[in-house]
Amino acid sequence: MSRARKPGRILLAEDDPRDVELTLEALSRHNLGSKVDVVSNGEQALDYLYRRGAWERRSAGHPVVVLLDLKMPKVDGLEVLRQVKRDQSLQIIPVVVLTSSREERDVTASYDLGGNAYVVKPIHFTEFVDTVAELGAFWGLLNESPPDGYRSAVPAPSPLRS
Repeated sequence: MSRARKPGRILLAEDDPRDVELTLEALSRHNLGSKVDVVSNGEQALDYLYRRGAWERRSAGHPVVVLLDLKMPKVDGLEVLRQVKRDQSLQIIPVVVLTSSREERDVTASYDLGGNAYVVKPIHFTEFVDTVAELGAFWGLLNESPPDGYRSAVPAPSPLRS
């Protein structure tokens, strides 16, 4: 028995236009392509989440998931993740790091900062599209998001020690 559910918004923080195009194509396989807001750097991602600047008039509520590249200009993905998971009003948002980095320090830092998943972008077109489609289907359709206004009683993770 399947249940129909209205998909929620997805925030894609990605600076590579080709990866944006492929990601949107993959998400459209599950009718999620029109439910994606795209930002091209970490500063814009934070503006989106805090509803400031160009995003101050966006509708209230959080995205159902943030797909976050690590290597972005202005503010990198790890700093975005750090700020999101430190803020009690944002920390409940699932953040999936979607990056080309296989470096152990990036994987470790992402989980230490509270990332919900770490996915390395496949190199081949078909694998990339399939991977993103599966991510979108899970986080955008299957995962049950907390109700609007929910605030976690769990304290934010402590910062990484350098």
